[in-house]
Amino acid sequence: MSSQLLTAKAARGFYLERPLDRESRLDKTLRSAFGRFAAMLKGKTLNQRHFLRSVKQLGEKYQLLSEDELAREFAVIRAELKGQELGVAHLVRSFALIREVADRRLGLRHYDVQLIGGWILCHGMVAEMNTGEGKTLTATLPACVAALVGLPVHIVTVNDYLARRDAEWMRPIYEAFGLSVGVVTHGLSLAERRQAYRCDVTYCTNKELVFDYLKDRLVFGRKPSRGLLNLERLTKSAERMERLCLRGLGFALVDEVDSILVDEARTPLIISGQGDNSYKTQVYQQALQIAERLTEKEDFTLDQLQRRLTLTERGSQTLEELTENLPGIWQGRFRREELIRQALTAQHLFHKDRDYLIKNDRVQIIDEFTGRTMADRSWEQGLHQLIEAKECCEVTSQKEPLARISYQRFFRRYQFLSGMTGTAKEVADELWSVYRLNVVAVPPHRPVIRQQLPSLTFRTEAQKWEAVLKRIRVLHDQGRPVLVGTRSVEASERLAEKLVEAGLPHRVLNARQDQEEAEIIALAGQTAQITVATNMAGRGTDIALSDAVRSAGGLHVLATERHSARRIDRQLFGRCGRQGDPASCESMVSLEDEVLALYRSSLPGKLLCPLVGHENGLGRLFGRFYAGYCQWLTERKHFRMRRELLDLDEMLADALAFSGQGE
Repeated sequence: MSSQLLTAKAARGFYLERPLDRESRLDKTLRSAFGRFAAMLKGKTLNQRHFLRSVKQLGEKYQLLSEDELAREFAVIRAELKGQELGVAHLVRSFALIREVADRRLGLRHYDVQLIGGWILCHGMVAEMNTGEGKTLTATLPACVAALVGLPVHIVTVNDYLARRDAEWMRPIYEAFGLSVGVVTHGLSLAERRQAYRCDVTYCTNKELVFDYLKDRLVFGRKPSRGLLNLERLTKSAERMERLCLRGLGFALVDEVDSILVDEARTPLIISGQGDNSYKTQVYQQALQIAERLTEKEDFTLDQLQRRLTLTERGSQTLEELTENLPGIWQGRFRREELIRQALTAQHLFHKDRDYLIKNDRVQIIDEFTGRTMADRSWEQGLHQLIEAKECCEVTSQKEPLARISYQRFFRRYQFLSGMTGTAKEVADELWSVYRLNVVAVPPHRPVIRQQLPSLTFRTEAQKWEAVLKRIRVLHDQGRPVLVGTRSVEASERLAEKLVEAGLPHRVLNARQDQEEAEIIALAGQTAQITVATNMAGRGTDIALSDAVRSAGGLHVLATERHSARRIDRQLFGRCGRQGDPASCESMVSLEDEVLALYRSSLPGKLLCPLVGHENGLGRLFGRFYAGYCQWLTERKHFRMRRELLDLDEMLADALAFSGQGE
């Protein structure tokens, strides 16, 4: 799967899927150490200059061809690639043709850096390309080649808007080669999904794709043999074949690969059916009322760092006394303690407008990394129902898990996997150890001239917000647009209130305004525009600047909190300074912000926090060091969570395989 050229062998067979072999600990160690070294060496020794020179030389010839002559070239390359082994010469011809087609159909001619990115993707690696380098156009290169070889191609992105936009935008390129294009978004029927997946190239979101795969696994039931599936297909007696969504897992090109394969890999994806509804709304309300009578430290301990809550011995005794006259579930110690633990978790660890919001009288989970709501997702083991009761919403039924899989196991099943992002270097080790994906950096098309201002760390939130408002006003008076990044819906709306009080006009982009995202981002680069946004701040969308804004210094990005990963900070700063545009960015944070506050009681926190300040150079230095330390610890914690999930997933898979069941 890693560091190999696309091959037609992978396109053969029904419902393509790579079997997952369990590796011993020794095999994992050897492959992690020596395998990645070999992959990195191959990435560095790919003869990109020779390849580029060959593509350009052939491209000059294609520019002289008429439309009819070019059409004949399409037919020739299709015939050559279909079912044949792919060589470098085929890749040169394909890239030169795709580049010429893009120029003629869309007025977009692939830059050298985009050709290099496509070359890397065709070798099963991750192309780290700066924000604004044109990853959407880059994706057409490996996607066309893989589809012409005969592989079902899935271009996986982070939201429905980008999937629809990119598919429609790039459609003329694919259709010039006789390739069909499908889009899978939320709300499609089974028939519409099947039709989209039967196209040569399918644009889709990660969640829709994985859930459709799980539905196929439910159709398969106990995993049938390959021979039986082929027999059913040949005899046309395969009723279940007609209920399958996918053609298999051939080639996946993952856009924003760090977001999908790393950030979102902390929780499994689970398909649920109607479960046990024995707990009535009254039970959840009783649990919340009882939980309110328990005292922290005496009845339960709270670990904000690990997001864990534990009942003490005294808490168990108090709980027994409080429920001695209640019937049913309350008379079983294990069940009542588990229910109260979940009720305490709902009260103390999950907060409105940070972890979820109320939309259409329903509790909708907010994705920490994208800032978007996940309307069809719910928490397990009664937690979602307790939060619904806490917020006085209608309490829904608990769900029974029918099938589950983690992103780690799912994407490793593709015959061929590659990805793109602007922020991969921090997770390069994890991408290799889990997915066998090597990261290769692509130089920018134009030098980045974005000015990085010194980070400021304040002791209190009040000091931070005061400084943020002052900076916004100065930039606004200069006519420069400002994009202010916040971590939560609550923080974005709190800042919006302060801007209203200060008389500063602005737009807010968070999970409540997700339908207006494209419109808000389209205006974010205009003169004196102020945009307050969560992590969903138009990732994948260019912020266009007027000439007046360029001459004034460009877009300024202001981060008001450190995120749980340094990459997310870089993603926010990547909203400005694209393609050599003038820009500047900075961060203003406080010791009371969540990521920094979690570690204040640690030994480094106790030593460093008193020295932190924004007034002098030494205080700023300590502030930057402490903020970086907190982010590093948080990244390690999340990495452990992802490893634990992968280990659990593999253990469950082994148990199911032993029992003869599917997933």
